[in-house]
Amino acid sequence: MKAMFAGFAAMIVISVGAYYGLHEIGFSSQDRYSGDNVRLE
Repeated sequence: MKAMFAGFAAMIVISVGAYYGLHEIGFSSQDRYSGDNVRLE
């Protein structure tokens, strides 16, 4: 049971870290796949 909770905690930490890390370096799908003529809000 402890291993399962440790796995869940690791999954949460990795996913939150990846979310904020990718947004900080500008690697979101909005930044990659939109041109200059597209207005995103």
